[in-house]
Amino acid sequence: MTVARSEGARRVAVIGGGPAGLMAAETARAAGATVDVYERMGSVGRKFLIAGKGGLNLTHSDPFERFVSRYRGREREMRAWLEKFDADALREWARGLGVETFVGTSGRVFPSDLKAAPLLRGWVRRLRASGVNFHVHHRWLGWNDDDALRFAHEDDERVVRADAVVLALGGGSWPVLGSDGSWTRMLESRAVDLAPLQPANCGFEVARDGVEGWSEFFANKYAGQPIKPVVVAWRDGSGNDVRRQGEFVVTAHGVEGSLIYALSAELRDVIAAKGSATIHLDLAPARDVERLARDLAQPRGKRTLSEHLRRHAGIDGVKTGLLYELLAKDAMQNPENLARAIKALPLTLVRPRPLDEAISTAGGVRFAALDEQLMLKSLPGVFCAGEMIDWEAPTGGYLLTACFASGKIAGQGAAEWVARAFSAPPAL
Repeated sequence: MTVARSEGARRVAVIGGGPAGLMAAETARAAGATVDVYERMGSVGRKFLIAGKGGLNLTHSDPFERFVSRYRGREREMRAWLEKFDADALREWARGLGVETFVGTSGRVFPSDLKAAPLLRGWVRRLRASGVNFHVHHRWLGWNDDDALRFAHEDDERVVRADAVVLALGGGSWPVLGSDGSWTRMLESRAVDLAPLQPANCGFEVARDGVEGWSEFFANKYAGQPIKPVVVAWRDGSGNDVRRQGEFVVTAHGVEGSLIYALSAELRDVIAAKGSATIHLDLAPARDVERLARDLAQPRGKRTLSEHLRRHAGIDGVKTGLLYELLAKDAMQNPENLARAIKALPLTLVRPRPLDEAISTAGGVRFAALDEQLMLKSLPGVFCAGEMIDWEAPTGGYLLTACFASGKIAGQGAAEWVARAFSAPPAL
C-alpha cells in the first residue's frame, strides 16, 4: 500500500475527469487550492469525446427561462446553478480556450469545427499549466477507517489524504468509460441519501397484441432504420395531449432516438406507475386523415397494397412494415380505417432499455443531502458535481451545461472550505 500525504495547505482531490470534474479542478485551482484529479480510465474526458463524436453539442441557445424549464422537476435547483454559469458563460469559457461556437438550425450550440478533441486537449493543457495534477488509472474504493481516500492503482492500493474532495463520478450509464454507478455503495455506507439510478434519454422495449418485442421478421428486416418524418402523440401524466415531430429509430427490441429521448422521462415514469405506456404515431404528418382516406380509396388494380401505400400515401419501407406489424389484416384493407391508423398508429412501450444503454442517468445524490455549494451535509468537506446528483435533462446541450455549472459550484465550494479551514485559529 502506498500512502500519498498532503504536503502544504489547501489540497483538493477531484475524483472523476469528466466535464464536471475538470471544471471543479479549474475553479478550485483558480481560487488558490492545490488540486489533484484522479481518473479511473487511462485519460480524462473519454465520455466527453464519445458524446462529441458526431459533433459536440456543447450547450443550447434557448432563452434563460426556457433553458431552465428543460430540467424536468428540478427547475428551482437548476436555476441556482445556471445563474452562476449559464450557456453564455459556457460559450465565453470555450472562447477562452480558442474555440469559437455557432448556433445550429435547431438552436443547439456547437464548436465551429464540431469537434470535442481540440477543446479537451486545450483544456487539459491549460489545467496542467495552471498546476493541476492528473493521476490516471486510479479507481476510487471509498474511504479507510481514518477517512483517507482509497484508490486501486495498477497492482497496488494508494491512500490519499486531502483537505476537501469533489466527487464527479458520473451516473451509471457508461460503465465501459468508468461511469458504472459503483460509487453508490460507498455513499450509502456513509448514510448519504440517494435516489435509485434510472435510465434517462433511453430507448424502450415494445409489445404488440400482448406479446413483448417485434416479430422476428420485422426486427431482422428493419432494426436500425429511422422513421421520419413522424409525429409522436400521447397523453402525459397530467392529462395533457402532447405532439412532437421528429424522428426515431427501430431497434431489435423496440424504439430509440431523439424523438423518443425527448419523452423518455415521462414515459419511464408512466411505465413505472401503470406497467406500460401507449404512444400514437402519425406516419404522414403532412396529410390529414380525410385526404389519406380519399387517396387510399382510389382503385388499386393489380398493385400490391405496399405499392398502393407508396403511390397514394407516401408510405413505404419501415413505415409500411410498422403498419403490417401492428394492424390486423382487415384494418389494412379498409381505406378509412387504414387512414386513421396511419395518422394515429398505437405503439405500446413496456420498459426502458437497461441503464448501461442509456445516454444519461436519472437519480443519484438527492438535493436534500447537499447544501447550496453542493457539499454533502453528512460528510463535511465532500462535494458532489455532475450526473451523480439527482437531476436529468433532455439531449440538446442541457446535460453538458449543467455538468459544467455544477462543477464550478462544487470547485468553488471546495476551495472556500479549505481556505476557511486553514485560516481558522487553532483549537485550544
